[in-house]
Amino acid sequence: MKPQFSLYRRNGIYYAQDTQNGKQASLRTRDEAAAKALLHSKNEASRQPILNRQIALAYLSATDAEAAKRQWRFVMDEMTATKQTVTRDRYVTAWADHALDLIRDLPLLDTRADHLLKVLRTGTVSTNVYLRRLHNFALDMNWLPKSLVPRRQWPKPVYQEKRAVTLAEHEAILARERNPERRAFYQLAWHLGAAQTDLAMLTAEDVDWEQKVISFFRRKTKSVARLHFGAGLAAVLQDLPGSGPLFPYLATVRAGDRATEFKQRCRGLAIKGVTLHSYRYA
Repeated sequence: MKPQFSLYRRNGIYYAQDTQNGKQASLRTRDEAAAKALLHSKNEASRQPILNRQIALAYLSATDAEAAKRQWRFVMDEMTATKQTVTRDRYVTAWADHALDLIRDLPLLDTRADHLLKVLRTGTVSTNVYLRRLHNFALDMNWLPKSLVPRRQWPKPVYQEKRAVTLAEHEAILARERNPERRAFYQLAWHLGAAQTDLAMLTAEDVDWEQKVISFFRRKTKSVARLHFGAGLAAVLQDLPGSGPLFPYLATVRAGDRATEFKQRCRGLAIKGVTLHSYRYA
């Protein structure tokens, strides 16, 4: 095993240099024998943890051949594979966070708490949420020998204040929107307060004109919502397709892209503090 520290002399004073990072530290002596004794002590102190780690890896490799080289990238891929549809897309987007590049190719067994804390300081609220899930997933799968950051030491996510779209903002958005399908989509969002994906997947067959009821499947709760509608919503529905999807184009668009399009409309109108999800609160 290569010693971590090497000895050299400068201006009569002996120094120890770390061969891993090049950092130099004075041994505060001009005596060669004393300097060698101090250097030996530093190398023995660094050697024992390394030796212990190699012994531990040997034991782990006997039961898990991938333990020594398993990286956080692998954990991200495996966690994503457990998700489906829209949730899976959210995780794919979350893992693209540049803050996670700090650990993406880092082996799990080489990871320290300060690595994760640096990611948290670099990233956003979303980084905090998904890194915690990633860490806990690795723990649950026994890919980490112990928790790296104790539960109580994770910084609490501080979310931005959420508010509803106001009637004035909604009317301004409609007045500016030139695309008929997207305009009708925002109108239904205002009347129904449905989640945007549930709304985009509505079909003409979901509308019961006789009972004045519109039904849709809530993907988040795995339940069916049934809402009565009045003349205002009826006028919007009458201009939409009489069969098949009510929003043929928007039904094929990713949720993130629909949200981005809405954000662009708000930016053009200098509307701040709302997202497409804000129709849920309206």
